[in-house]
Amino acid sequence: MNTIAGLCGYITVIAFAVYTLFCFTVFRRKDKKKQNRVFVRQRVCIFVMHFVCHALLYMIDYDIGVIFMYAVQVVLFLCCIHIYQIIYKGLSKLVLNNMIMLIMISFVMMERINMDYAVRQMFMFAAGMAVCLLVPFIIKKFKYFDILGWHYAAAGIAFLALLLVFGVEKNGAKNWMNIGGVLVQPLEFVKILYVFFMAAVLSKAANFKRVVIISVVAAVHVLILVLEKDLGGALIYFFTYLIVLVIATGNVWYLLAGVAGGASASVIAYKLFAHVRKRVLAWKDPWSVIDNAGYQVAQSLFAIAAGGWFGLGLGRGLPGIIPVVESDFIFAAIAEELGGIFVICILLVYISCFIMVVNISMKMTNSFYKLTAAGLGVMFIFQVFVAVGGVTKFIPSTGVTLPLISYGGSSVISTVLMFSIIQGMYVLNKSEVDKNENLRDAVLREAGISGRKEK
Repeated sequence: MNTIAGLCGYITVIAFAVYTLFCFTVFRRKDKKKQNRVFVRQRVCIFVMHFVCHALLYMIDYDIGVIFMYAVQVVLFLCCIHIYQIIYKGLSKLVLNNMIMLIMISFVMMERINMDYAVRQMFMFAAGMAVCLLVPFIIKKFKYFDILGWHYAAAGIAFLALLLVFGVEKNGAKNWMNIGGVLVQPLEFVKILYVFFMAAVLSKAANFKRVVIISVVAAVHVLILVLEKDLGGALIYFFTYLIVLVIATGNVWYLLAGVAGGASASVIAYKLFAHVRKRVLAWKDPWSVIDNAGYQVAQSLFAIAAGGWFGLGLGRGLPGIIPVVESDFIFAAIAEELGGIFVICILLVYISCFIMVVNISMKMTNSFYKLTAAGLGVMFIFQVFVAVGGVTKFIPSTGVTLPLISYGGSSVISTVLMFSIIQGMYVLNKSEVDKNENLRDAVLREAGISGRKEK
């Protein structure tokens, strides 16, 4: 049994390493057919890892439910891949593959920790994919999202204010809403409205007066999050605003001024709020308060160290001793059981997603689309940084989930929706460019001038 488990662990790590290598080498091939073959190989790696991980989970206690979950997930992945490519014609296949890979890891880890979590995670991912099938239709029918900038801001602030008044506190932050007995995080969806607001307003004009007004509105979002004790969310909102502002204006001084202002605000927050001082203490020296504030971070570091490069093996760690391991500290559980190489590959896949989103943003001609894609990409990768940084004691823990891997319906749906919005805007932008080029070629042909070469 030990030999089989060890062999399966090596197969999983090797398959993931090969998949990750493809993420960064696929575009060296200029031929589209060769690129598509690489994408197919990536999907083979995903399904190999998926099968091997479920074989390991089944061997733990021979639960027939693991086989059922495996079969349902295979069907879900196949439907997602085929339907998504039909709806989003001309999409980035690498981003799609990465999304499937990350959610597959989530399903495996949720089954390992708690089967009920896995069932809910599957349901939420399926619901998110169902909603995202409507995104291209909505974008195509309503092409004037860029005129509603201040409406997005008003809606976002209203949602955050409702949370401040009627929200439910969980794990120290008042950022949950009880809707029909189900806890949801409206903050995850307000993130999208927040980026829409910045992109819509800055795509029209980015003069100093407008920048000041936008800064005040963005500060209101951040201040409400601080009052709700959602420090991770406040940090993500603030950093995303700075980067989008610099992209829109091209003025690096705004970034320097923002960093200085953020540093000053952090010092003030440390002086005013006891929960901020508690988290900073747990970050500086978790061992001195290991029986209290430092317990979670200390156990996370123990787990990461125990995993080594190849991990203890799926099902052989002790993730249950880390508080809130299924959401905030899932990275530590993965490192313990699947190893350091595995989690490094996860980080590289996240970076691959970000690079592709930046690439998509750069190809867009519409300023609103460009800033929206850039903003969502920055928000995504900075959330990864904050989540992993807190787990590894690189920065104070702020209770941020790891996108698509951590347990949480609101987080999964909002992340899938973010990717779908980027893909939808990219597809629409591509069709508009092709239409303009075809129109130009028709005009040139009528004038007796040859247009672009046929592909």
